[in-house]
Amino acid sequence: MTTAVVLGLCLAAVVVVLFAYLATARREGRGRAPAAVEVDDDLFDEYDYFDPRTLQVGDTATVEGTRYKAIGALHLMRQGDEWTEHLLDDGSRRVHWLSVQERPEGLEVMLWTPVQALGMVPAKSMLIMEGVEFFPGDRGTVAYRAEGMTGLPERGLLDFADYRAHDGRLLSFQRVQGGQWVASYALPLTPGSIQVDRKP
Repeated sequence: MTTAVVLGLCLAAVVVVLFAYLATARREGRGRAPAAVEVDDDLFDEYDYFDPRTLQVGDTATVEGTRYKAIGALHLMRQGDEWTEHLLDDGSRRVHWLSVQERPEGLEVMLWTPVQALGMVPAKSMLIMEGVEFFPGDRGTVAYRAEGMTGLPERGLLDFADYRAHDGRLLSFQRVQGGQWVASYALPLTPGSIQVDRKP
């Protein structure tokens, strides 16, 4: 493969991941029920855990045993709330979004994984994804500022629609306004599940 082809494939993967991350953004600034493990700030100092709020584009992070490169970030804003979604690449064109948001209850950190939505459009009623029933939650629009490789314009708006299963699993749809919907599942992360090697 030529370098141009490889770069083209990587950029296409980033775009797919970016859309997956969008799902992350929607859940962050809205009033969804807490599903993540919420952590008090003092816990990072007390147990010498890595503070995910300090993750930067270019860092290499190990998340629950998988090594990723932080290749981009979305800085999201909605109704006075701000949070960050980091685009993580594991080197095999599989990307995830790591969302980090401070809430009154503590720090919320979620790992979002893209899921095949097969052209689905988020309805305002229950939907079934991979045999699981998901029920509608919050939906709306967030503003973002992109950093690094995200495949998105530098600034824009993202639409989102969040869903929750009875077992607590989260599903989110998002799209850049005017684009196609992409979907992601969320997995809450516990303190100590992220380690980072700083970029030189």
